[in-house]
Amino acid sequence: MAEVSSAALDLELLRTFISVVQQGTLGAAAVQRNRTLSAISMQIKRLEEVLDTRLLIRGARGVVPTPAGEGLLREARELLRQHDNLLARFTGRGLSGKVRFGLPEDYASELVGQILPEFLASHPDVLIEAVTATSGELAEQLKRGELALAVALDQPHDLKGGEPLWKTAPVWAGARELRLDESQPLALALHPPNCPYRAIGVAALEAVGRPWYPVFTCTSINALETAIAAGLAIGVLDRQRLTPAMRELGETEGLPPLQPCEAQLHFGKRIPRGSRPAVDALAALVRERLLQRGPWRAPERSGWIVPGENSGTHHRYKNATAGEGKS
Repeated sequence: MAEVSSAALDLELLRTFISVVQQGTLGAAAVQRNRTLSAISMQIKRLEEVLDTRLLIRGARGVVPTPAGEGLLREARELLRQHDNLLARFTGRGLSGKVRFGLPEDYASELVGQILPEFLASHPDVLIEAVTATSGELAEQLKRGELALAVALDQPHDLKGGEPLWKTAPVWAGARELRLDESQPLALALHPPNCPYRAIGVAALEAVGRPWYPVFTCTSINALETAIAAGLAIGVLDRQRLTPAMRELGETEGLPPLQPCEAQLHFGKRIPRGSRPAVDALAALVRERLLQRGPWRAPERSGWIVPGENSGTHHRYKNATAGEGKS
């Protein structure tokens, strides 16, 4: 009769492995996990010994997972999620801590409405602070260690290490009855300079030498959409945000094509140890709900999306029924 292996996985080893992959270096994972570099290295070595396989490829710029490591990463996240949920149900000790969660302005309303209520219903002791900003500003906050988790588009910043979530569909948007005069400079409605849609729109126009000038600049997606629908200017929106008062513009109006963006999930550089399980649980829910499809729920669409709430605000949540406040 074959002997049954007594090997067992230490969940802390899995948490360390996930941290190393997310951070890209053992040193960064050591800071995040509040451990020494040698302790992190020993944990990875022990995990590879238990599984009898190489999990990481070490290079001059950091580490990347091997094919086996990629597979473990996916399964480890799910295993830890199930473990934490089971422990919370049977012990009455749910996740706790604070998670400062960054959201891009153009998608904040959909993300807040779909993800945070579900998360807080399961983890009412977690304090979520949702911060809306342009992706460029979110990237700066991540670099400064001000966010634990963020969804951000992959432009116009140099932030590395994001997990792909979904592809966006930026389009030129104008009022339904708007007619453009190709001999005149374009009047644009824009977000601030660190917005990816502003960056790709301006880059596309400058690449073909099309003159433009800003008529309306605002951090609020709601106000920007109102300016576009009213015919004050054209702008760049996600195709899903077009309302019946708008139409998609393109080559017929002499406008250049727009480069697509990718929404990515990023982890903060300095996450308090006590909040790490809550951050990982929220990240798992974000992946589950948004991977490859984004925040748009097809059954709820009827040809257009209701514009989101005013952007540029902070929303605090203590539980699923708490009111919204600003800070």
